[in-house]
Amino acid sequence: MSWSVDEMCQIAAQMEIKDGQFINLGIGMPTNITNFIPKGINVSFQSENGMLGMGPFPYEGEENADLINAGKQTITELSQSSYFDSAASFAMIRGSHIDLTILGALEVSTTGDLANWAVPGKMIKGMGGAMDLVANIKRVVVLMTHNSKDGSPKLVDKCTLPLTGVGVVDRVITDIGVFDVDHDVIKLIKKADSVSFNEIVQRSSAKIVDAR
Repeated sequence: MSWSVDEMCQIAAQMEIKDGQFINLGIGMPTNITNFIPKGINVSFQSENGMLGMGPFPYEGEENADLINAGKQTITELSQSSYFDSAASFAMIRGSHIDLTILGALEVSTTGDLANWAVPGKMIKGMGGAMDLVANIKRVVVLMTHNSKDGSPKLVDKCTLPLTGVGVVDRVITDIGVFDVDHDVIKLIKKADSVSFNEIVQRSSAKIVDAR
């Protein structure tokens, strides 16, 4: 069995979340990481739409439609939450005041290029803040399935989709492994028990070495 979404988020939280960080989570799977913050770790989550210090998702029936994250999911506020306009929000990002971003992706290349905002021929809702995030935040981690629904690899030698950033990804966490980007090589540092290294290589087109 490959890792579930919850297991991927738990791995991301354990490996990446450090006390005192300011963190931006991309829409989709990364938002679930908030459920797995280790005990004793205090961090502040920032959202591009103008909030710092996001609380957990509300229980059913307790939603406030005015409190949403960048993915339009309802969230809660904390006693230390603060609100501001999008100009101030992106000033935080462009000024490199955010320590970590964890994003979804369509493709990541051997050299750490990221494609996550558009598929040619399909409707584009907007590029969001991803380009600013990857260009200015100190550490960029990707959380994604290892393969697309049709089985094609998402960890690739060279991206074929429109790029979000060039050489920006530091680490990739998929449903079968954890990979570090090191210049022109992808290093496997952790894998799901259910898969072999050879299977991971076969399901990728990136250059991968076993660095465990």
